[in-house]
Amino acid sequence: QVQLVESGGGLVQAGGSLRLSCAASGRTFSRSTMGWFRQAPGKEREFVAAIRLTDGSTSYEDSVKGRFVISRGIVKNTVFLQMNGLKPEDTAVYYCVAGPGLTAFDYWGQGTQVTVSS
Repeated sequence: QVQLVESGGGLVQAGGSLRLSCAASGRTFSRSTMGWFRQAPGKEREFVAAIRLTDGSTSYEDSVKGRFVISRGIVKNTVFLQMNGLKPEDTAVYYCVAGPGLTAFDYWGQGTQVTVSS
């Protein structure tokens, strides 16, 4: 059974930084892409960033470009999301995802809360 486990969420002041981590486990895990979505209270879930594990190609949502950086870990099937210059509007539950492409995801983690205070 495939599991995605997130860590690193928390409370931070506006302008601060947080680093989210995600590790995929399970003997059947074979997805080529991992990434992050987020969902703020009362809003729809939205794409944040993704990275292709094979070649490091990345994709970002426009509002996080220049502030967030997604990267692969040295350990296989791990990804990180470095979030800098955080804004109150970044407050959301962040979900780790995995899938066969930069726009297709079929595995989801349980989510980690990120709260940015003004």
